[in-house]
Amino acid sequence: MKSRYEESGVSIERGDELVQRLRQHSSVIGGFAGLFPLGDGPDDDILVGCTDGIGTKIELGIKTGRIKGLGQDLVAMCVNDLAVTGARPLFFLDYYATSTLDVDAAELFIAGIREALAACGTVLLGGETAEMPGFYQKGHFDAAGFAVGMVRRSSLIDGSTIQAGDVLAALPSSGLHSNGYSLVRKLVADGLVSLDAQAFGEPTGTLWSEVLLRPTRLYVQDAKKAVATGHIKGMAHITGGGLSNIQRVLPPGHAPDIDYESIKTPPYMRELARLARMDEAESHQVWNMGVGYVLVLDPQHLQKLASLFPDLFVIGTVVKQS
Repeated sequence: MKSRYEESGVSIERGDELVQRLRQHSSVIGGFAGLFPLGDGPDDDILVGCTDGIGTKIELGIKTGRIKGLGQDLVAMCVNDLAVTGARPLFFLDYYATSTLDVDAAELFIAGIREALAACGTVLLGGETAEMPGFYQKGHFDAAGFAVGMVRRSSLIDGSTIQAGDVLAALPSSGLHSNGYSLVRKLVADGLVSLDAQAFGEPTGTLWSEVLLRPTRLYVQDAKKAVATGHIKGMAHITGGGLSNIQRVLPPGHAPDIDYESIKTPPYMRELARLARMDEAESHQVWNMGVGYVLVLDPQHLQKLASLFPDLFVIGTVVKQS
């Protein structure tokens, strides 16, 4: 039986299968970012690189005219992945493809990129704009981002010291970020969600269009502040696949034990899950359900971390797995 997400045209299982196949060709596939050592010593630097896109959230952005925030989405999906290693972003590149170039829309999008990068302390080094009439629908565009950063080998956060009993502490998401939008679009197309209607559980006057197009939160400065405590063992960016992303940073033989009742899920996300007729397990696989970033640390250091992040909440622990 197909999941609700598969019915919208997207299969998490197929994506996982591709990752498994690609592992035959590369030993680094499966993490959040690729590592390129510049030397073997503990004081040598490692280049960190990653790439990502925005997905079909772009269509809702075009439909509602909320283009600028999509630029932040593109940056965030890349630099948030990069930051889990403890790296600082050095520069960013973008690829923007469209049918016939709409200069105003492209300018808004690039402005969103530049502002997001400035908030992360990095720059847009260059990019490519491609006009492809007949390939893209008129008025539509797609974009990809590429981030490069650097971290000293001795400062690399790789999850190798994580052990059973460590705490999983979460920073909230700003919204759905940039995942699960094929299903969101299906809810809109089926008339279950109206972009011009009051969003469920939100302050009066807040429309679904605003809620669904909120830009992805940038976690670069948060990650930097957390790593500076010296207590962070691992970090995970919660994107496609939801909380299963935590497994990427855990050593073999370990797994996350999630207390779902502790997760602070916004009411509108629960409403979307209800409208999509998804149970809790599937909703947490398709959307972030309020969890944007996860920090792994020894419980004795939790109070220190909580003093730095008032919005921090614990969602579980690390356990041994046979």
